Amino acid sequence: MVKDDLMNISQDINNQVASLARLGGQRFCTDEHSPADRLEWLKEVIGKEYTNVDISPLKDIQLFNEMSIYPWRHGMRLSPIKSNAIQLKRLRNEPTEVAQDCYFAVVLTSGNYTLEQGGREVSLQAGDMTLYDATEPHRIVMPQTSSKILISIPRTMLNQRIYNAGKLTAKIIPAHSGIGAVTSSFIQTTVNQLNTLGKAQFLEMSAPILDMLALSLSQLSTEPAHLSDYQSLTLMRVKQFINEQCEECDLNPELISIGVGLSIRYINNLFNSENTSMMRFLTQQRLAVAQRRLSNHLLNHKTITELAMQSGFNNMAHFSRIFKQHYGVSPRQFRALQK
Repeated sequence: MVKDDLMNISQDINNQVASLARLGGQRFCTDEHSPADRLEWLKEVIGKEYTNVDISPLKDIQLFNEMSIYPWRHGMRLSPIKSNAIQLKRLRNEPTEVAQDCYFAVVLTSGNYTLEQGGREVSLQAGDMTLYDATEPHRIVMPQTSSKILISIPRTMLNQRIYNAGKLTAKIIPAHSGIGAVTSSFIQTTVNQLNTLGKAQFLEMSAPILDMLALSLSQLSTEPAHLSDYQSLTLMRVKQFINEQCEECDLNPELISIGVGLSIRYINNLFNSENTSMMRFLTQQRLAVAQRRLSNHLLNHKTITELAMQSGFNNMAHFSRIFKQHYGVSPRQFRALQK
């Protein structure tokens, strides 16, 4: 039995090494350092890769932490993590890395996990999920050996999908039913299949997982409605029309107005409740389509101009300018980063 266990452990290690190499990931583990150096080393690694924290082992046992970090599309990252009992407390100094300006979605896979942020406290059981803001003060306690999956989401990406995402931190997304169960299971299955996924397949999975997380988080919102039920349904109908037609280059406020049977002024009043406008929303949808196409390796044979025009843009100078404003790099640079 001991021999079989050792063989299984060896196979798991080999699979992990292979998946890290294939998917461009990195592994960090305290076991690779002397016991006297582990605490400071772990603070430095977490401070660089995640956020600046103070670390306190909770039990009189040797500090252990193992994390693997797999880069995803658009600055997202997937990190399976194992740790002995530990407490992490966010320091008040400003982020030192661009990667720290993000939210972290957490899926607990074993053990127990407690998060405090924004005056709220949430405790997770295996499978449950939550969210926290890496730049805001928080405290994490894992009172026993535990494992979790951390998904780093750049702030702008989540804010595009969720209104007031910062008020949804430290709230539980239970894994026993509904969209939370589907999302948690999908994320855990993705991690369990890292040793079988090709790089292109793995990279393409970031977008659906982000959409599923956003849908799960949207169920938590307790914000008072800014619109009546009728107005909310109307705005949803307008958004659906724009999403379906946004790839048409000639789509403009007049055509949207005709398409949904509402005045331009009324439509913009609906969008004002979300601090945006009809044309800004249209541009965001077109950018999202263009970004997905620039990320898709199956479309590498197409030029950037072709993909931009197929996404609804007919002015390349305008497209390049707003793409860089939105994503921080030019379309050409963005495409090169996906290779």
